[in-house]
Amino acid sequence: MSLQTFGTLLINIQLTCSTTFSRSALLLHGVHLLLCLSCLVFLILVGLSEKVLVFPYETDFSFVALIPQKEMELRAFTLCMRVATELPEERQIILFAYRTADYDELNVWREKDGRVSLSMSGDGIFFHLPPLTTFRSSLCLTWESRTGLTAFWVDGKRSTYQVYKPGHSIRPKGTVLLGQDPDKHLGGLEAMQSFVGEVTDLNMWDSVLSRSMIQAWHYGHKVLKGNIFDWSSIEYQLNGNVMVVHDD
Repeated sequence: MSLQTFGTLLINIQLTCSTTFSRSALLLHGVHLLLCLSCLVFLILVGLSEKVLVFPYETDFSFVALIPQKEMELRAFTLCMRVATELPEERQIILFAYRTADYDELNVWREKDGRVSLSMSGDGIFFHLPPLTTFRSSLCLTWESRTGLTAFWVDGKRSTYQVYKPGHSIRPKGTVLLGQDPDKHLGGLEAMQSFVGEVTDLNMWDSVLSRSMIQAWHYGHKVLKGNIFDWSSIEYQLNGNVMVVHDD
């Protein structure tokens, strides 16, 4: 991915520098320094092993942009994270947002009525799950295009299957955010939809993991590293009031 693409997708700055951009990647104590010659400097942080992202306040500007290890052109996936929040159930919360220029490709929400939803380029599908609380929950989501079978997993236990968008494909070239839902490509952020709480151990695979692997991940056992996002080596950018703290 070019530096210009990084700039557009991650921080929504329209680069006006007419110089041909080049990327110089320096790994310095877990930080990739991306240099745009004669223009701008971007810091891409690397790796969150034994770390937690803390979103302490409701804002319309705090988020974490995640850089996938491969293009998110997907016909199946497993997304897992550990999450905690004290926001009331009647408050809508964005848990994961992936948007291309024109579509919300993959959004996960805690809805105002307490249900958890998945939406991909249109109307969503809703699940009644145990509530998210101040105590950390292990949350996974699986979907495959061939059958449309979709399920959430909470603390290693699977919900009932629902069928959602069989034959659908998730499109690449988008932006992944934690903490905010962009109503347009990295714009239109709303404080009342923002996430407040903690997120850790986010991993994503381009396949549906087996029950045994999801349960092993829940219990903290070693599993196959995510080939889209791997928490221990994930590349990310902090924006606004987001803290990275040791997971104690």
